[in-house]
Amino acid sequence: MAATPEEIVKATRQWLEKAVIGLNLCPFAKPVHARDQIRYVVSQAETPEELLADLIDELQTLAAAEPEEIETTLLIHPRVLNDFLDYNDFLGVAEDTVAGLGLEGVLQVASFHPDYQFAGTEPDDVTNYTNRSPYPTLHLLREASVERAVAAVPDAAEIYERNMETLRRLGVEGWRRLFKGLDR
Repeated sequence: MAATPEEIVKATRQWLEKAVIGLNLCPFAKPVHARDQIRYVVSQAETPEELLADLIDELQTLAAAEPEEIETTLLIHPRVLNDFLDYNDFLGVAEDTVAGLGLEGVLQVASFHPDYQFAGTEPDDVTNYTNRSPYPTLHLLREASVERAVAAVPDAAEIYERNMETLRRLGVEGWRRLFKGLDR
C-alpha cells in the first residue's frame, strides 16, 4: 500500500530532524525548522511534465511569500523520478525553469533522492547519504537566505567536507540504525 501524503511528510520530517539537523549536515536547517518556516508539499505527479507544473507553482508560491512565513519548500514527489538518473536529468529542467521564471539569483533548487549518487562514487559509498532522503525531493531555497546563512558561518566552505567525514564515521550501518523503527 502506498504511503499517504501525511506519512510521506512525517518520514521527511524525521529524516530532516535525525539526519540533516541531528547530524548537523546543514547548520542552516535547524532555525527554519524550529520557526516552522519549511513548507512541505507532496506532489501527486506521475510524469515529469506534471512535476514540472507543480515545481512552477511552488517556485511562484515561494517567491511571493514572506520569508517569515515560508523560508524554504521541500517538494516531495514519490510517484515520479524514482530512478536517480531520470531525477538527475530533471535537475537541468528545474534550473532552466528557475531561469525561465526570472527567478535566477532569487531562488535555487537543491536535490535529494533515496538513491543519490555523487559523480565518481560507487552507489554504496556512504558519502552519498549526505543527499539521500526518504523520497525524491526538490528543495527550493531563497538565494538571499543562503547567502546570509553562509556569511554567518565562519567555515561554511568546509561544510561539505565535514559532512563527508561525519558520514564516513557513521557508516551505512550507523545510518540504518539512525532510522531503525521510523516510518518508511
